[in-house]
Amino acid sequence: QVQLVESGGGLVQPGGSLRLSCAASGFTFSIWTMDWVRQAPGKGLEWVSGISNSGNVTSYRNSVKGRFTIARDNAKNTLYLQMNSLKPEDTAVYYCTKRGASPESQGTQVTVSS
Repeated sequence: QVQLVESGGGLVQPGGSLRLSCAASGFTFSIWTMDWVRQAPGKGLEWVSGISNSGNVTSYRNSVKGRFTIARDNAKNTLYLQMNSLKPEDTAVYYCTKRGASPESQGTQVTVSS
């Protein structure tokens, strides 16, 4: 049974930083490309960033390039998202997903506000 548990969200001021984590279990994490997606209040799901199974290839949506860094530790079955220089428009529930899958986890809330 696939289980993805996100953590690390919270309330932060504009310009601040957060590090999200996603603990994976129930599948062979190391063979999957993984993504972070988010959903802002009243809006649809939005892809944020992705990382190849080995971690060698990463990609980002334009609005987070240079501010967010995705990483993974296959030995720990964990996905990360380091978010710096946060902006109010980054406010959303953040989910980790297997590439091509819809979020089925609870996600972690990120709120950027002064």
